[in-house]
Amino acid sequence: MATKARAVPAAPLKGRGAASYVPGRYETATVHAEDDGWDCLQARDETDPAPHPDTRVHEETARGIVSRNDSPDVGFSQSVNPYRGCEHGCVYCFARPSHAYLQLSPGLDFETRLFAKTNAAERLRAEFSRKGYRCSPIALGINTDAYQPIERRYRITRSLIEVMAEFQHPFSLLTKNALVTRDLDLLAPLAEQGLVTVHFSVTTLDNRLSATMEPRASAPHARLRAMRQVAEAGIPVGVMAAPVIPKINDHEIEAILEAAHAAGARSAGYVLLRLPHELKEIWREWLQLHHPDRAAHVMSLVQQMRGGRDYDSGYGTRMRGQGPFAELIQARFQRARRRLGYGRLPPLECGRFRAPAAAGDQGRLF
Repeated sequence: MATKARAVPAAPLKGRGAASYVPGRYETATVHAEDDGWDCLQARDETDPAPHPDTRVHEETARGIVSRNDSPDVGFSQSVNPYRGCEHGCVYCFARPSHAYLQLSPGLDFETRLFAKTNAAERLRAEFSRKGYRCSPIALGINTDAYQPIERRYRITRSLIEVMAEFQHPFSLLTKNALVTRDLDLLAPLAEQGLVTVHFSVTTLDNRLSATMEPRASAPHARLRAMRQVAEAGIPVGVMAAPVIPKINDHEIEAILEAAHAAGARSAGYVLLRLPHELKEIWREWLQLHHPDRAAHVMSLVQQMRGGRDYDSGYGTRMRGQGPFAELIQARFQRARRRLGYGRLPPLECGRFRAPAAAGDQGRLF
């Protein structure tokens, strides 16, 4: 099956992180576009990236909603993702390669061809009601952001939080969108019972850098303002300085932690840039378009932290890297964390979980 033409991007696309339709690794044939010098006389090929590609949302019926993992370095065993793909368009997003499973591009398709799981709340309620279900904290929106722009319309994340409240199920949120403040009326009462924590991902405090790396996420100052609102509502808040990228944003580690602490964050973490599968090509394109003068240096440092490769997927090293530069980043982070007084957020409470009795379920009375 042929795929979209692989046009070499001449310039970034306004409002988008990726600049082209990087082919997915499962596609059996790829068409490459070649510049023959006649572009000024020919119409643009219909498969070339549009100057302003529209976002299209496909509604889908999910068969299951809870994903499970036993990875030793992610900090949770259950997650729920209301959407596939993410309009935030973060060029560095480790989830981009998942779009290849859909025969779609991890490049532009990932941020313009989105999938909304419209029956997510129904499936979550069924999962919690299943006999033998064992309560364990759920990470909500960990693969793609649960509060990406289309949540304003679909409200799937809000419906999932309502189910969490119904069953008194503990969960955590990680977002880079100020839209999370819309749901403070639900989150604040749950926090009083130890059932929710909220983490904000803050990649940079530089508005211009944020606009090119994560074009449709909330601006840094809006994220910090939302962080303050969430903390003031009594909800435990953490910050993730992620991803840390050498010679792009690594110099901001201390400033990010300082700003987040001032806004109410009380736990902090970081993750190095990860480049699995097709993300390597997407990231290199972005570097050449936005920072051609330092692209080679950035990748040299990335490879120094990844055992000479673009990426090392090994547990224990994929999040932190290895080597002198990775050790320097870790030392700086830990020193700033101690200086500012960061600690751990209170553990989520699993003991409150309850499965409401179904209508006519008299057996539960005895």
